[in-house]
This record gives sequence, structure tokens and C-alpha cells, in this order.
Amino acid sequence: MRMRGMRRSTGALASAAALAVLCGACTVQPADGEGGQQAPVRIEVPSGTPSPARTPSRTPADDKPKASPRPAAPEVLWAPGDTGRDVRELQARLRQVAWLFDGPTGEYDDLTEQAVKGFQGKRGLPKTGKTDTVTWQRLLRMTREPGKWDLYLMGGQPADEPDARCLSGRALCISKSSRTLRWMVGGQTLTTVPVRFGSEYTPTREGVFQIYWKSRHHVSTLYDSPMPYAMFFSGGQAVHYSSDFAVQGYAGASHGCVNVRDEAAIADLFAQVRNGDKVVVHW
Repeated sequence: MRMRGMRRSTGALASAAALAVLCGACTVQPADGEGGQQAPVRIEVPSGTPSPARTPSRTPADDKPKASPRPAAPEVLWAPGDTGRDVRELQARLRQVAWLFDGPTGEYDDLTEQAVKGFQGKRGLPKTGKTDTVTWQRLLRMTREPGKWDLYLMGGQPADEPDARCLSGRALCISKSSRTLRWMVGGQTLTTVPVRFGSEYTPTREGVFQIYWKSRHHVSTLYDSPMPYAMFFSGGQAVHYSSDFAVQGYAGASHGCVNVRDEAAIADLFAQVRNGDKVVVHW
């Protein structure tokens, strides 16, 4: 009987050892012998196991949509009050798309401002009346490069250097290339005005002439048209005021005369110029 009991104890110990091997890190304690209750099984977690990630708390501000940065306003190139050649080009291009009918004058006036506003509004752009980079690029795509006479349709172009024949005495120095008339005395320019010439069918003659007749209220017998402040220098050709030039600019032409569109300027010239004064018409 004792041997059989010893075999049972030895078998129990062997079973317990085998269970410990199978459990690995698990530790099984035998019963404490009181009340027949078995002590709880303790399972140890291996070291190095990461703890669960902690979720950061959110605030109501985190749920608000983020405002997009406001795009920078386009750069303004020209605005009311500006002057110069670039303004002339702006006006010439606005004329091409029928938003401006006067000028170009080279002055960013109220008519130019209204034309820019109309152009901007038609294309869904802010109607500022100022020419910014977006407005200018849109206008460039719709128009062609204006030529010299597009820029100076109503006059105002820079005068050429005076012809050498104008540098002495009293002379009306008239340049076809710049479409200007200089009134010169002793080599000094006293007045410069825009002028218009005849067409290819009725060209204004070139050369050196003299004023031979002045007629304040002249009317052409050939064309039945008024020629106020006429100063004749070659046959029926004269320097005179033209109301048609004042309205149409270089869209028209004379019948060979030298037209002046500034009535006050031609009235002043008429008072100063004398019969016998030199007239030089050149390129």
C-alpha cells in the first residue's frame, strides 16, 4: 500500500512538471490544502509588449473647416490719371474691340475708365475701371499690335527732327513721316501741331515753297468745302483748318492740302505767318 501511494505521488509530480512546461510563462500553484480550494492561476505578460495607443481628445475648433487663403489681387498697370505711350496702346486696343471711339489721347480719362469697366463686365471680371494684369492679358489675346498711326490716330505723335532747310529764316516745317507741322523762326520751334495730308490719289506735294496768299474764310471752289485760315503755298494746296480732321482724325485724308485739327493753333499761326514765309514739306 505504501508503494502504491508513493507511485501516485510521484505520478502527480510528473504531471505537474509537464503542465508547467506546456504553459511556458504560466505558473500553476498547487492547492494550499485548506478547504480543498485551489489558488488562482497567475498569468504573467511578457515584458516589452506595447500599450494601446492613446487617442488624443478633440475640441470643437478642430471640426471647423479651414479657411482657404485669399488669392492676391492682380497688379494694377494703369489707372485714371495716368498718361503716356502705354495708355495710348490701351486705348488703341480698346478701339479695336469697339469699347472706345475717341482718341487715342495718351491720357487715362473718364472715357477710358468707362471703356475698361465695360470690357471687364462683359468678361466677368471685377468692374474696377483700372487696367490690371488680368484685364490686360485678356485684351492682348483679343487684339493685334497697334501700328504707329493707330496710336496717334488723333495726332499728338512726337515730331521728327526739323529738316535742315527749316533751320534758317521763318519756316513752316512739315514732316510727312511724323505728321507734324513745326512753326520755326531762326531755327527755334515756336509751335508744333498734328497735320493730315492728301491721299495717294491727291498727294500733298513735297519740296520748298513760299506762302503766296492768305484767306481767312476761304471756301474751295473745286470741292465746295470750307478752308478757314488758308495759307496757300503750291497751286491750290494750302495749310488750313479742317473740321473733318478734328472729327475723323487720320481715318480720312485731304485733297492735297495740309490739314490742321486744332482751330486755336491754326488761328494763332495765321496771325503770325506772312506772305513770303518758307514752307518745307518733307519725309
